[in-house]
Amino acid sequence: MKKIFALTVAFIAGFALTANAGSIAPGQMTKCNNASSITLENAGPANKSDDKFGYTSNDRGGANVVIWKSSNFTTVPVSLGPNDNNDSINATDGGRTGLPQRGGMGKHKVTLTKQNAFSRGDSIGDISGLVKITNTGTNSVTVTCN
Repeated sequence: MKKIFALTVAFIAGFALTANAGSIAPGQMTKCNNASSITLENAGPANKSDDKFGYTSNDRGGANVVIWKSSNFTTVPVSLGPNDNNDSINATDGGRTGLPQRGGMGKHKVTLTKQNAFSRGDSIGDISGLVKITNTGTNSVTVTCN
């Protein structure tokens, strides 16, 4: 009886930590199978802080996922940082350096598109077969399999 109870609890716990395409909370995982595209969108809270230094408990509104691909058994980390500013310093120097402005704000959404006849299986472009997305960040992520 104890073994059946333990197996039932393990099954329910495993099912609770696995979600289908939709919003996944931190620590949860979802799967896409033979998708033509996979869209990842930061569903976490906005970056709001009353702290004088701007510190927040929500990782600046960013989201982090790890993508595992069965096509080549590789794992790829992806970060979505809509509040991260990657502007180069010459954006505010008034043109004194003579260099063009580079960088910009991070993205809150990214779409991975299946590449036909993809020869480099180590790339994120090969999303054929089973793809597992695990939320490793502090904010929720919306996953859409198309």
